[in-house]
Amino acid sequence: MTSHDNFNKARSRGRLQQFFSLLSWKSTELLSLYEVTKLLKPSMETYRGVMPIPVDKIIGSEGRYHDFTLAFYPRKDMLRTRWQSIDEALNRQIILPPISVFKLGEHYFVRDGHHRVSVAKMQKVEFIDAEVVELDSQIKLEPGLTRQQLIKRVVEYEAEQFFKEYNFPFADRELLKFTSPGMYPEIVNHILVHKYYINETRKEEIPFDEAAISWYETVYLPIVELTKEENILRSYPGRAYGDLYLWIVRHWDDLKHGHRHSISLEKAVRDFKKKSDKEAGKRWVNWFKEKFSRS
Repeated sequence: MTSHDNFNKARSRGRLQQFFSLLSWKSTELLSLYEVTKLLKPSMETYRGVMPIPVDKIIGSEGRYHDFTLAFYPRKDMLRTRWQSIDEALNRQIILPPISVFKLGEHYFVRDGHHRVSVAKMQKVEFIDAEVVELDSQIKLEPGLTRQQLIKRVVEYEAEQFFKEYNFPFADRELLKFTSPGMYPEIVNHILVHKYYINETRKEEIPFDEAAISWYETVYLPIVELTKEENILRSYPGRAYGDLYLWIVRHWDDLKHGHRHSISLEKAVRDFKKKSDKEAGKRWVNWFKEKFSRS
């Protein structure tokens, strides 16, 4: 079989993979390194040198995630010339330079060498030489992971770290819940501010855990109770009371900066509800789209 035929076969497999993914509601998208690192925020990278890596552990791309399917089948005919030249070189046993990848956990994202990976997949090559730069990550990745699933894992990891470090009663954890990355770290700052004001009236500095419980009981819960009374959460499908708390605090702060007179919390909540109700229909539509999309 010629390289021309091999490319056509790869393209056909890519189309079939996309077709069956529509039927099963599974993603065939390669993960975008940019999207992943924006969420995971790796703090360190380590050069690992050139080594053989498992081809089936390559699940993403730095910049060409739209050009290949999850199984690295080519999506576009414009990839043919380069793809066929790589296929011919491998058939003639010509040694090609290593590809370049980022490693996150046990998986890899291609920086350079996408065509070589695609041909290797088609030829059922198990290992490929790669120049590896490893990024630190505590979040588990796997093929077919969608952006929404990744966001959920990041939030779950942040929650786990938060409750491991700070001593909140177990029964209250479901109420102290957020749905977007970065919200758990943000409320740590809220607790620190609360701790600062408590310490102004005390001779001895209170420990963080004590300040956290105080913040939860005297600041967080009253705002949550107001959102329950106003039934605001119904305007935010898929969200949690923790999200509302942060949004209302920000809204309250904006109102206070825009008025000469003091603004009560109750007025801020009512004003937030009024604005929320106007966009509720649009949020429900977007929620249904996200719920049934594979992105």
